[in-house]
This record gives sequence, C-alpha cells and structure tokens, in this order.
Amino acid sequence: MMARKYSIKHLPGFLPITILCLVVLYAPLLVVTVYSFNDSNSITIWEGVSLRWYADVFTGPESAKFKEAAWNSFTIAIIAATCATTIATLAATGMIRGGRFRLRTVSFGLISLPLMVPEIVTAVATLIFFNSIGFTRGYMTILLAHIAFCIPFAYMPIAARMSGIEDSYEQAALDLYASKYQAFTKILLPLMMPGIISGFLLAFIISLDDFIITNFVKGAGVETLPTAIFGAVKQGIKPNIMAISTMLLAVSILMVTISYFVSKTDNTK
Repeated sequence: MMARKYSIKHLPGFLPITILCLVVLYAPLLVVTVYSFNDSNSITIWEGVSLRWYADVFTGPESAKFKEAAWNSFTIAIIAATCATTIATLAATGMIRGGRFRLRTVSFGLISLPLMVPEIVTAVATLIFFNSIGFTRGYMTILLAHIAFCIPFAYMPIAARMSGIEDSYEQAALDLYASKYQAFTKILLPLMMPGIISGFLLAFIISLDDFIITNFVKGAGVETLPTAIFGAVKQGIKPNIMAISTMLLAVSILMVTISYFVSKTDNTK
C-alpha cells in the first residue's frame, strides 16, 4: 500500500497564515504604489489619479538632487555588479573546478560570511577600515564597499549553475586537443552564462537598493537614491517620494524577474 504524499497545504491554519504573511509583506508596497498616483498634496487624502508626482521627480524643485543620486546609484551598481560577478566567476571556478585543496572549506566560509553577518556590523567594519587607512569617504568608498558585499550574492547563482554542469564537457574538449583556456572560454563559460547573468542582476539590484552600508561609507555631498530618499523623508514624506520609491521598486522587480527566468535557461542541450 502506497503512503499518501505529505502536503503542508493540508495543515490546519495554513491558508490564513499564508494570506496574513502576504498582506504584511506586500500591503505597504501596494499602498505606496497606489498613492504615488494620487493628485493630492497629501499622502493620506485621495483626490484622483494623476502622474503629477512622477513629473515632479524629473522637473520639480528637487529633481536635480534626485537625478544626481540616481546617476550615482546606477553607475555604482553597474560597476560593482560587473566587478563582483567577475570575481565570483573566478571564485566559483576555483572552488568547484579546482578540485580539493587545503582551506577549501575556509574559503567557502569566507565567501558566504557576508550573507550571515548583520549588515550593520559590515557597515561599521567597513567604515572603520576606510578610516584606519586614511581613505577619504566619497564615491570610491561606496563603490569599493558595494563590490565587496555583492560578491557573495553574485557567487550563489554562478556556483549553483556550475555545480549542475558535468565536467565531461570540458574533458571531451581536452581530449580533442583544446587547451584548458579554450575549454574554459569555449565550453564552460557559455554553459555558465545564465548563472553569470543571474549573478550580475542579483548583485546589481542588491547594490542599487542598499542603504545601511552606503549611509555609513558615503562622504558629505555624495548621495545614492536610497540615502537621498531617506534624507527627504526626514523632512516629511511627500508624494514625490512615493513616486521615486515606486519606480525603484519597479526596477527591482524587473531585475529579479529577469534573473529568475535567465537562471531557468538550460543551454546544456
């Protein structure tokens, strides 16, 4: 007699608890999105649908500040994600294709450590490090900090992808007189590309959305979108902040969606 397949969905209270979790997680985001289209100057009084606050972001009195912050955020995110993905690809190749070597477990722990350490601890440690070496805080300190903490996020999908690729492909290339460099660039790298793209997109969105570490290591006069939004909120929440937050949320959702579908691509066939 076959045992019945266990399903958590049949546990008492599963549905209401699931609904409660979804409401707690996504209701605030939905409220911010809806009220970003509010025509009122108030964030609580609804006066009709309008795009005036989206126009205000680009043409209003604070538009110059937000444009500069957006430029800083996107350039830092692109450079940091590119560097982190490159380092993560090399690290994954060494960890997974390098065979067993001394301190392999320690190396894996060091790569994964930033994922487990509280972000505030990383922020304080990074600030102390820059101060101890006399590095002036500004754009470069934000960029270096973002590269460092983005590496583990880029490493995860890249390592997962590489772990699913059999080394027989590379062995066949070597048997056909390809060099190790050719086997890597012509065989392994194209097969890894979905994981590399997913790692880049994940690192990009982590960098773009980061606030705590950025707020600690940024210098005076240098803002990213999260820190600019925080500074504006301290003076009172305005509807244009909701519009900026909604656009940032849309970019995050788009990147995560692309990363998900790219990671599902199977080009080993």
